[in-house]
Amino acid sequence: MAKYTKEDIFHFADEQNVKFIRLQFTDILGIIKNVEIPVSQLEKALDNKMMFDGSSIEGFVRIEESDMYLCPDLDTWVVFPWTAEKGKVARMICDIYNPDMTPFAGDPRANLKRVLEEMHELGFTDFNLGPEPEFFLFKLDENRKPTLELNDSGGYFDLAPTDLGENCRRDIVLELEEMGFEIEASHHEVAPGQHEIDFKYEDAITACDNIQTFKLVVKTIARKHGLHATFMPKPLFGVSGSGMHFNMSLFKGKENAFYDKDGELQLSETAYQFLAGMMKHAKGYTAITNPTINSYKRLVPGYEAPCYIAWSGKNRSPLIRVPSSRGLSTRLELRSVDPSANPYLAMAVLLKAGLEGIKNNLTPPTPVDRNIYGMDEEERHEAGIYDLPESLSLAMKELSKDDAVRDGLGEHIFEHFIEAKEIECEMFRTAVHPWEREQYLEIY
Repeated sequence: MAKYTKEDIFHFADEQNVKFIRLQFTDILGIIKNVEIPVSQLEKALDNKMMFDGSSIEGFVRIEESDMYLCPDLDTWVVFPWTAEKGKVARMICDIYNPDMTPFAGDPRANLKRVLEEMHELGFTDFNLGPEPEFFLFKLDENRKPTLELNDSGGYFDLAPTDLGENCRRDIVLELEEMGFEIEASHHEVAPGQHEIDFKYEDAITACDNIQTFKLVVKTIARKHGLHATFMPKPLFGVSGSGMHFNMSLFKGKENAFYDKDGELQLSETAYQFLAGMMKHAKGYTAITNPTINSYKRLVPGYEAPCYIAWSGKNRSPLIRVPSSRGLSTRLELRSVDPSANPYLAMAVLLKAGLEGIKNNLTPPTPVDRNIYGMDEEERHEAGIYDLPESLSLAMKELSKDDAVRDGLGEHIFEHFIEAKEIECEMFRTAVHPWEREQYLEIY
């Protein structure tokens, strides 16, 4: 990625007719936030003097501690291509700092950098991520509100005219490429109205930045096509939900630390240790990789999403898969992550879990090369296969018991995440749902 200076940013703003800059960041729940400034305030922003009220952001600070600084990462400068009419809009992603200019413990991006420092201390240089985010496209009504009406009846890898989202998906790809993304593939997914766009792996911070930018672009371009794009994990009953598989690898310089041409499955000892750490802490990090009530409607048997803790170098039913590519492309694929996850928090806890495996020289269980969905409970337990948490409430209990995953979040983020999710669970528990009325209203 390019390394820009302040002078570069001033030059870009002038050359590209930028009139506004969005100083963007992400809250604990993974929601993109921004402070928009006119280009006349760019110098102040580049001098790290732009303040905002942190007390109004989910999980940040109390009202008496509200003043916080937005410190832009110059290398994240990008111009939104669709904003050309009256002067363009650019964005820079920011880290959040306290008034004394120390990193804010509740900033998910800064927290990931903290865990990456632990990785560096163990001699690794990079933690790379290749995400595979999926989303649904629904039609908008006459008031531009989302409906549950799909815009196609396509299936996996279908082409137009069945896949009516193809033009929208193509425009999304074009916008992303203009913004510097390297798109590897885009296609219709299994469910009607469901799509996937894959982009090239990057280092952990850049990859998480890209995920957040990707979501913004997808939603923006979809609306231009009269559609609503949602990254909700399971918007429809009876069809597959949306995942965001994480393909992860550790590097030492230019060498993939997961690859060993002479190792079993051509995986290194480091890869097996990292894998073992991910297996051991799977229940603990699931609340982070699957952070909504709705996430657990996806993690059920029958719809390709993993719900059992196992790994394999062959089949796609376990939690963790080892794709067949080797050499620099050797990686571990975690299949449980869904696109409602805060990518910075997910990467932090997954890296922490893997590093715990390396530091403690853990050994993973035997791989499972059978279709786990075809095994009954007794067979699974005999094979040492256990279930992921079945609800957000259970996942939070597992998170609270897992010291390593908690350390991957830091106490500030952990406490505020749990507080927010306990409120979410209680609201769901006490709400009266349409299913209940359908079942009980007439017969009781």
